[in-house]
Amino acid sequence: MPYCIYLRKSRADVEAEALGQGETLSRHKALLLEVAKKGDYDVTEIYQEIVSGDTIAARPVMQRLLREVGDGLWKGVLVAEVERLARGNTGDQAQVQTAFAVSGTRIITPFKVYDPQNEMDNQYFEFGLFMARQEYRTINRRLRQGMEASAKEGKWVGGSCPYGYERVRVERGKGWTLAPHEPEASIVKLIFRLYVEGEKNDDGSYQTFGAYSIARRLDSMGVAPPGSSAFWRDRTIWDILQNPVYVGKVRWRNRHKQKRVVDGEVKVSKVLSSDADRILVDGLHPALVDQASFDKAQELAQHRGPAPVKKGNKLVNPLAGILVCGECGRTMVLTIQKQGRFLKCISPVCHNVSSKYETVEQRLLQGLEQWLSGYRLQWDSNPDADDQELLDLKAKNVRKAETDLDTLHRQLSRTHDLLEQGVYDTNTFLERSRSISQRINDTTETIARLRDELAEGERIAASRQSIIPKVEKLLDVYAALPSAQAKNELLRDILERAVYTRPSRRGGKDRFELVLYPKLPQSSEP
Repeated sequence: MPYCIYLRKSRADVEAEALGQGETLSRHKALLLEVAKKGDYDVTEIYQEIVSGDTIAARPVMQRLLREVGDGLWKGVLVAEVERLARGNTGDQAQVQTAFAVSGTRIITPFKVYDPQNEMDNQYFEFGLFMARQEYRTINRRLRQGMEASAKEGKWVGGSCPYGYERVRVERGKGWTLAPHEPEASIVKLIFRLYVEGEKNDDGSYQTFGAYSIARRLDSMGVAPPGSSAFWRDRTIWDILQNPVYVGKVRWRNRHKQKRVVDGEVKVSKVLSSDADRILVDGLHPALVDQASFDKAQELAQHRGPAPVKKGNKLVNPLAGILVCGECGRTMVLTIQKQGRFLKCISPVCHNVSSKYETVEQRLLQGLEQWLSGYRLQWDSNPDADDQELLDLKAKNVRKAETDLDTLHRQLSRTHDLLEQGVYDTNTFLERSRSISQRINDTTETIARLRDELAEGERIAASRQSIIPKVEKLLDVYAALPSAQAKNELLRDILERAVYTRPSRRGGKDRFELVLYPKLPQSSEP
């Protein structure tokens, strides 16, 4: 049975690399290959954990290794130290111990060989994992204390920069701060101005803007949104309007992780921290908006429309959370009057005229039916041959990359044979091994990327075919559904939103515009 090598960086390694001590994984690989040569271990696989994670659940390579160890595929695993295998909680440590003990897989380090069948070795292994956990906790505590101290000094300690800023080094000191990044900074100022002041019309009146209408304005201007989204979302606008970083503040520990046990599994969620735990101080970075504008934005935000259903209440509006005002972007709400049920925007400054619920609902269903006819015609005239051709090409690329990977593994195995036969000296072996191992890693990453692309393509193709029966089902059963909740769930499964606009009561009760946005599949590629 063969052996494998497992490589993983620790946080201490990252700090050492920053001080110029060399790339950790390369050094450990060379060290372990030397151990393999001296111990005559037939190494046929090298695992490199690229993703840093505190637990095994966040380390996919380790998960794969443990599965293979549990299946008895390896006689032993070479690691720089036992702490590299598990540094998480006691549950992770127990998982590692069980996998190696049950399968009888040995653990080889440059200093000691651990046989899990040997009671003394098993105790040494268990103690090593325990000490690694204590060291991990100490490092984590120091990191948290350091970040908290930097935050209190007004430095930027967040991972990613907020929209409108870029991260820069603190002058004459350690740490990072923020500097305005154009043209994003100008867009932030425009967002606050539109939301707080509005925009003057030709007749002298002012047009108000909500988050949704601001998002549509930015889209029409061709402004690229943050992240990988293709268009601006009202949630992104709200996050910008409510972030104190834009008035020169640094907010830290605004949310914290809360763990709960649900059906025997630990669930982690992020909840708002209390005022006592939250840090909010003046930052070293310049503000993009003045305090008065920011405070006004918070005041206006408190008067937004209510949630579609308040906690504990029963949903009575099938269009809740779907129908939005075309004037200000707020969610339309259902009101009951003597004349019947009406859908209206509750903003006191919005001029969008309300309409009867039944009329809007009927128009929405008619719109879906018309859209379905057009989409079905488009689908029938342009079948999924192109999709299938593209999927076949991606699948072919995956198979080719997998074949290349198999060839590289055979080359690596042959390299070890030549080392054992004395054809290669140590330097030649290491040089050849590094080259092939790097190609193995590159090919493995390529396979992962190609598989993701193939899976994404299959998902899109399936979604294109499934959207038609979903709409057909809704149109067939909608009238017979027993509750507003059931209708709402079906509509949400099909529509992202529906935009309602009625600037005047003139022209009849059905003279309004209703724009539907179906949930069509989109590729994650730009």
